[in-house]
Amino acid sequence: KEGDGTGGYKGGRVPIKNIERELICPICKELFTHPLILPCQHSVCHKCVRELLMLNHEDSFDAGSECSLPGSPRSRVPSPSMERLDRLVRSGGSQGSVTPRVTAIPCPGCQHDIDLGERGISMLFRNFTLESIVERYRQAARAAVAIMCNICKPPQQEATKSCMDCKASYCNECFKLHHPWGTPKAQHEYVGPTTNFRPKVLMCPEHEMEKVNMYCEVCRRPVCHLCKLGGSHANHKVTSMSSAYKILKEKLAKSIHYLISKEDQVRTQITELEVLINKTEENGQLAERQANEHFERLFETLQERKSEMLRSIEQSRNRLTKYTLILKNEAKYDWFFFFFFFFFFFFFFFFFFFFLILLCFRIQKATESLRTFHPAADPCFDEFVLDTSREEMLLKEMCFGGVPDPPLIDLSNSRVYNEASICWRLSDDHLPTDHHMLEYRQSPSQEDGEDNGVWRATDRVYGPSTVVCDLEPDSLYSFRVRSCRNSMFSPYSPEVTFHTPPAPVFGFLFSDKCGFSTERLILNKRRDTVESVAGMAFLLAAERVQTGSYIGLDYIIGDTGISQGRHYWAFKVEPYSYMVKVGVASDTKLIEWFHNPRDTSSPRYDHDSGHDSGSEDACYELSQPFTLVTLGMGKLIIPKASSSSSSSTANAQSADPGSRMLPMPQRLGVCLDYDACRVYFYDADTMRCLYERQVDCSGTMYPAFGLMGSGKVQLEEFLASKRLAF
Repeated sequence: KEGDGTGGYKGGRVPIKNIERELICPICKELFTHPLILPCQHSVCHKCVRELLMLNHEDSFDAGSECSLPGSPRSRVPSPSMERLDRLVRSGGSQGSVTPRVTAIPCPGCQHDIDLGERGISMLFRNFTLESIVERYRQAARAAVAIMCNICKPPQQEATKSCMDCKASYCNECFKLHHPWGTPKAQHEYVGPTTNFRPKVLMCPEHEMEKVNMYCEVCRRPVCHLCKLGGSHANHKVTSMSSAYKILKEKLAKSIHYLISKEDQVRTQITELEVLINKTEENGQLAERQANEHFERLFETLQERKSEMLRSIEQSRNRLTKYTLILKNEAKYDWFFFFFFFFFFFFFFFFFFFFLILLCFRIQKATESLRTFHPAADPCFDEFVLDTSREEMLLKEMCFGGVPDPPLIDLSNSRVYNEASICWRLSDDHLPTDHHMLEYRQSPSQEDGEDNGVWRATDRVYGPSTVVCDLEPDSLYSFRVRSCRNSMFSPYSPEVTFHTPPAPVFGFLFSDKCGFSTERLILNKRRDTVESVAGMAFLLAAERVQTGSYIGLDYIIGDTGISQGRHYWAFKVEPYSYMVKVGVASDTKLIEWFHNPRDTSSPRYDHDSGHDSGSEDACYELSQPFTLVTLGMGKLIIPKASSSSSSSTANAQSADPGSRMLPMPQRLGVCLDYDACRVYFYDADTMRCLYERQVDCSGTMYPAFGLMGSGKVQLEEFLASKRLAF
């Protein structure tokens, strides 16, 4: 760009290639060397001007000959025409000279003839400014591509050598300093400055400082002597690199020769593949046409059936309408006849007595018709209601013969928390499938009425299960899955619905250090299952059992406490368990339980024992630092109703013990709202709240479990451990 003072470039900077074009001699096409200014203000190299002057006749006429050296600048200058040479000869020398002196040259820039006179080149001045610019450009170009010393302190010197062993570049002084004579480094191999430090030999990947010098025939890879002596290739057969190279070279040559010899076969295979592609395209188009024909026949059949049914409805409507009009006309005629004869009889009674009998008959008929009037035609068309649900299902299930059967979601093995682990199973006689696609959506919100029912699909799943992340709490989600084989998808499986927990999942294990009784409680290695067994304590308490006392509860808690927020956890109590108490308890209450055991106390002493005790109401406080419900013998017993109980569970907490007993769910969920000081108990399968109550959350709250007699509690497995990559 011109006229902006900066060459049209941002910041006034001109690309180096644009500058280089201005610094190149128009004759030799190289950077100016001692440039001279011609009278026309163009610059030319000194040597190029001398070559143009053609100091002798031979030079003047041989300037463009074929014997010129290819590297000479003269070979790059176009040969002057014969007319121009004659003119230059006539103007440059005397009439009687044998070798005329040429003192005129054509300017390579503007092509004008320039007469240098008798002084010749001496009349031209050197362009020192241009020469200085060219020299600075040369220095900048060398600095741009120069390799600097890696050892020098700033300012760095230009490197003169590069050590292939040290993989570094040095200037002369640094190279002498780091490679002194008489040391092993003096034997290093060095080359000119370079940045390409490729290894001279292949290094061992297991022993970086060792060179590979052998070839393992078992593993088919180069190894070093350390690998052979004590490494993973100690007992393997090895050979020298040269032998291995020859063998591999021969094999490669044979393979190449084999491929070359099979060129015709490869071409034949390519031709067969092309034929197969064309046939596939033709068969695909044929299948499309056949599918279109099938659907067109279905459309025609549906259209014909539609026309027939509409025609039947039209005929029935016309018939009923016609019959109704007949009845309407008859009724009008009867009433008209009645009024006519009544009027006639009233005025002409004595003259038309013989009409009395007929009049009575018509009156009786009209009266009976009025009393028993019922239209013979029914205006409804219930018999014409069309039920197409079965046909719609058949159309939805219509598929090609090779479509796989739909899978079924396994409800027993699927779990939904903050993440959903969905498992499915295929039919017993199913063929192998390529992959599966799981889709899920959130049910519409009942509070705000928003519809989030857009199906979202997961990535391809190559196994019988997958995990869906980032689910909203306290929401309903629907899931469905389908299989794919040879790019054809099966119908969707029946939709299943899961309810997510009301709060984030709280992960913990049973604590084996706080209050854990090793005599009566057994923990598994993963600490997610605890079992109560009869031990020595039961035998020692045999005499007390005869007197009417009972063995106390053995408590165990979670290894993680809650001090804020809202959390949810779930577990399973075995149906054969005699009595298990589950819930939450504060750290102060746990200290009281663990340091003041009541081995001989009755379960009635506990306010939440579930036993129908009259003293329970007297001792019950409004807010306790613990809340426990009782499970056992296939039942769930909730505490009695209190002022802190919610209205939704008040009926279940009445004084009647039978109303306080519920069937024990397969899995029980507990939700603790620490900030609201309230605890909830859920059926973990249906997420139905069974019981809720106020609880004192003044300290750290822990999941608490108490077992008496035989019983077993198993915590839910984390979904994170189910993430498998297939």
